[in-house]
Amino acid sequence: MKKDCCQPQSTKIKTGFHLDPFVIWIGVITLAILGGVIYFGSKMGATPKVVTSQNIELAVDSKNHDWGVIDYDNGIVSQNFAIKNTGSNTLELYDVLTSCMCTTAQLTTPGQTSRKFDMHEKSSPVFSVPPGETAQLKVEFDPAFHGPSGLGSITRTVNMKTNDASNPQLTFTLTGQVVKK
Repeated sequence: MKKDCCQPQSTKIKTGFHLDPFVIWIGVITLAILGGVIYFGSKMGATPKVVTSQNIELAVDSKNHDWGVIDYDNGIVSQNFAIKNTGSNTLELYDVLTSCMCTTAQLTTPGQTSRKFDMHEKSSPVFSVPPGETAQLKVEFDPAFHGPSGLGSITRTVNMKTNDASNPQLTFTLTGQVVKK
């Protein structure tokens, strides 16, 4: 005979609480995914540790380019910029960002070509340019990215950081007039 059968109803302890194992697994999986997103998200956007130096000097051929008239229907236009290491130590370029999703930037250094970077994803690797060598920055602009509302005057920028104490940040500015011919 059960012990609690003779106790009044109000003093019986209810132990009928039960969680469905499916609900528990959904919770565990959700927490694991959330933890992974937080962990990898913090690693991807981390700024690399770069030390500036007085023995590093860079020279750029130009920081500005005007595409003039850009035909909306003719596809992507591009421009290359040269970044030369004129110093005696290795030049380091990092945190490459564009001002808009319609614009991408890609670095080519001796022995390495980066993926294309945009405004939401700064470069996490450091790109090294040995003394006397030149890096190429390729900037591409897609005039059709914004659709017909993107017609008219445009100004886009590409920013990057360097370890050159006198040029800790480079900004390249590109302009043009998007038209539909």
